[in-house]
Amino acid sequence: MRKAFPRRPAPSDADMNALSGEGMTSTCRHQERRGRLRKGTQCHRTHWFLFGLAMGALMVFWMASAQLNLMNALEGSGQRQMAPNMLRKFSASVRFLPADLLKRMEEGRRQLDRMRSEEKLGVRPPRLALIVENMRKDSQTLLLLTLAKSLTELGYVLSVFALDDGEAHTLWDYIDCPVSVLGSDNSILVDWTRFEGVMLSSLEAKRVITSLMQDPFSSVPLIWLIHDGNLSKHLSSYIASGKVDLVTEWRSAFNRANTVVFSDFSLPMMYTSLDSGNFYVIPGSPADVWAAKRYITSHSRHGLREKYGFHEKDLIVTVIGSRFFYDDMPCCYAASLLTHQIMKITRIKDLRGILKFTFLCGNTTDSFGSDFKELASRLGFPVGSMKHYGTDGDVNGIIMIADLVLYGSFQDEQSFPPLLVRAMSFEIPVIVPDFAAITKYVNNKIHGFVFHPHDIDTLASAFSLLIEDKRLSSLARSVAYEGRSLAENMLASDSIIDFAILLESILQFPSDSFLPEPVSKITQQTWAWDLLENENHKNNDFQQHEGLWNLTAQRDNTVDFLEEKLPGKSQISSPAMNESASLVYPTQLDWEDLSQIENAENFERREMEELTERMERDLGSWEDVYYNAKKSEKLRFEINERDEGELERTGQSLCIYEIYNGQGVWPFLQHGSLYRGISLSRSARRPRSDDVDAVNRLPVLNDSYYRDILCEFGAMLSIANQVDSVHKIPWIGFQSWHASGRKVALSAKAKEVLENAIQDTSRGDAIYYWVVVDIDWKDIKETRNIDFWSLCDIMNAGKCRSSFESAFRSMYGMPLQISALPPMPPDGDHWSSLHSWVLPTSSFMEFVMFSRIFVDSLDSLRQNTIHNSTSCFLGSSELERRHCYCRMLELLVNVWAYHSARRMFYLDPHSGNLDEQHPIEMRTMWAKYFTPTLLKSMDEDLAEEADDSMNPAQAWLWPLTGEVHFQGVLNREREDKYRKKMDKKRRIKEKLLDRHKHGYKQKSLSNH
Repeated sequence: MRKAFPRRPAPSDADMNALSGEGMTSTCRHQERRGRLRKGTQCHRTHWFLFGLAMGALMVFWMASAQLNLMNALEGSGQRQMAPNMLRKFSASVRFLPADLLKRMEEGRRQLDRMRSEEKLGVRPPRLALIVENMRKDSQTLLLLTLAKSLTELGYVLSVFALDDGEAHTLWDYIDCPVSVLGSDNSILVDWTRFEGVMLSSLEAKRVITSLMQDPFSSVPLIWLIHDGNLSKHLSSYIASGKVDLVTEWRSAFNRANTVVFSDFSLPMMYTSLDSGNFYVIPGSPADVWAAKRYITSHSRHGLREKYGFHEKDLIVTVIGSRFFYDDMPCCYAASLLTHQIMKITRIKDLRGILKFTFLCGNTTDSFGSDFKELASRLGFPVGSMKHYGTDGDVNGIIMIADLVLYGSFQDEQSFPPLLVRAMSFEIPVIVPDFAAITKYVNNKIHGFVFHPHDIDTLASAFSLLIEDKRLSSLARSVAYEGRSLAENMLASDSIIDFAILLESILQFPSDSFLPEPVSKITQQTWAWDLLENENHKNNDFQQHEGLWNLTAQRDNTVDFLEEKLPGKSQISSPAMNESASLVYPTQLDWEDLSQIENAENFERREMEELTERMERDLGSWEDVYYNAKKSEKLRFEINERDEGELERTGQSLCIYEIYNGQGVWPFLQHGSLYRGISLSRSARRPRSDDVDAVNRLPVLNDSYYRDILCEFGAMLSIANQVDSVHKIPWIGFQSWHASGRKVALSAKAKEVLENAIQDTSRGDAIYYWVVVDIDWKDIKETRNIDFWSLCDIMNAGKCRSSFESAFRSMYGMPLQISALPPMPPDGDHWSSLHSWVLPTSSFMEFVMFSRIFVDSLDSLRQNTIHNSTSCFLGSSELERRHCYCRMLELLVNVWAYHSARRMFYLDPHSGNLDEQHPIEMRTMWAKYFTPTLLKSMDEDLAEEADDSMNPAQAWLWPLTGEVHFQGVLNREREDKYRKKMDKKRRIKEKLLDRHKHGYKQKSLSNH
């Protein structure tokens, strides 16, 4: 047996007198020194209590260090701004602040405020598309129904698109939100450009992202709501196993969204590998309240206590905390600080035998059990008095068996903790720290009990108010009841308002749309329980939707579906890939090496071709040569297919060109010999088709600026440019892909009527159209019998009338004293829109001649009146300003056809009924400005100016939009052709004379 350590001799009385002036602190220190225990002596409970306090201090230091590490890691990502101080103070927080997104949102709200201060000629409400996974009745549907009701109050109109139908279909119909079921296949035929914004309600709605990522839908604002962290668990495994394609697929989907909205501040941390600066948090969801209501209907408190080994008389305190550290450090740091405070009340109220603690944190696999057992023994609690449960287990059951719930984290929160909402929904009194995010809703001794983290003794005071005769006091029961009432709709109002503010900041409202009402007009303050209350009581059909914290209930359908979709591509390359997958993309050095290799291969190929040409070859018979030539033509499939398309149209009198500008609209395009596509983008042409490349036919469309301001009208100019090379039949037509998207494309019956109509020569020179201007406003009474120029003003920010008059005056040099606006009287008939019409080819060329001059005049007017060349006075939103002339050019054909005395016929696209509009005998026409002779003369004058470079404008649009022809150009072309012919004759003659004089000379095989 080892000897005990020798005791240090006690200080003398003289020393004690010398130190007596240091006060009580020095005396206590020496008394503690004299009373130090020797090894092997018995330990008193007071000593263990002091040891617990020391351990608590160490735990606090540990927590601060972990918070500092997490903060540094997040700051290193560059995605968020954190507090500037590096030392984490007590109760400080790691905050999610998307600075760039907030800056863009603030600019969007300022722009909306400016629009509200100006006069706006809107005729329809702003439209939103909501895409949901299914029509189930669950907490997510409840959230969306609440948002839909509130947005309807602000003036929005919502259209719901569901991937699968279900029992909640009638609920959406009840709040006037029509539902369209897209189905489970991948063919989604929805014109998303009709909507001011699109909202995805969950990860499962990702199937629609593919269509929204392609032009022209890529410019539609997209808001993606994500309510769980299911995908984040898979991302870490993808990165570890090197599944590059899956990570890239999800990253590109997240990058497409203008804003990814999470319902909790922990979720952006989980998805940080997919963050591109578009993450945003709107806290608040009925998921926790829904989960509690559902759980109560199927479980009893007594049965759950027996299941987890507790007695009915036990007083159970459940400790919960911040979710940011559950996976990185044990939550027993709170136990050492909090439980010893509760022990003070335990001694006073004799609760040692019945007081039990449960700690809800971390995962079930975490090795926290031994830590709590050791802590319980040191504090003098019986075995089993402290238990740990993970959040991946039965969260509802652990909370439901509790008598008290203590929020034991000293980490300040940006929003109300979801587990507290669930605890209050179970009608359990809660003890919470004095944090702003919590006390904003919880009033002390009314909805809960508040203690001050800086004064931990206040926790003991709050606990003493809850216990009375070893049971919950009447005050505690009253607080629990009020807390449950508060939790049911606690975050609803703030969530609704924040979402409305987000929409105001992200969406852009076009000229024909009303502006939404201010958020102050929202009257919805609660979740829409009333829509579900009757059916839930009748059928008791609360669905399984346990919210963020019950991770086992989350669904893997979408993630598993994507893994099955790319089974072979996901097993790629290095498993040591970083989160940004930077190793997948080649560097500049790789591109240079590849270029050198290609140059070397090209040089070697050319050298071999030259050597092969100089060698004798046996070409075989003429039959072999003919066979090889035909075989080569068959391999060139595109040329062969184009020839087949031309053959199909042989003998027809009409061809309708469908204009499109992206791969996303391919499903909308028509098929058959009557139609031919024309693409405004070279990369978006359909494969194996004879579609016309508009950019190749009209080089100005290579410039994205002109392609955007001309839009579909640029495709018409490309067809008119050397029209004989692409169109050789008497009638020509155009149809925008929007016609199919808006269900107004020609039906089979309407096609038959149209083909018969153009064969009837009695109608003369006529134009047939089947899409009208007010197609989107046909149900609005205010737009009925409205005149043409008012319709044009509505579509062009109220500036159509004045801009058209100024451009027309400049085009013809009209004096200011007379009106320059062609009259378009309101006779109640229809006007054409969306470039969907048919007319004779000769008339089309005349219309193009007029429109080229008009567009040039309009462009000159804009350049002279606006210093910024990228600005536009014909649009109110950014998208309208980018497509500046598009909406006016849609209506230009009406002015030309009306005043050039063309008969106008409206063809109903569904029934095929043909009605004449605006009869010629009832028109008041300015025919002298639209005669072919005058237009031809003006065209030649402009061509002569372009040939002589007389126009001083730096960016003169007219020469870029088509052919430049006048008599001088024809004479010069004739002279050039004659000169080339004579030069060729001279060279041939010189060559014959030289051969006659010197004989034939063979070229040398090399330069040496």
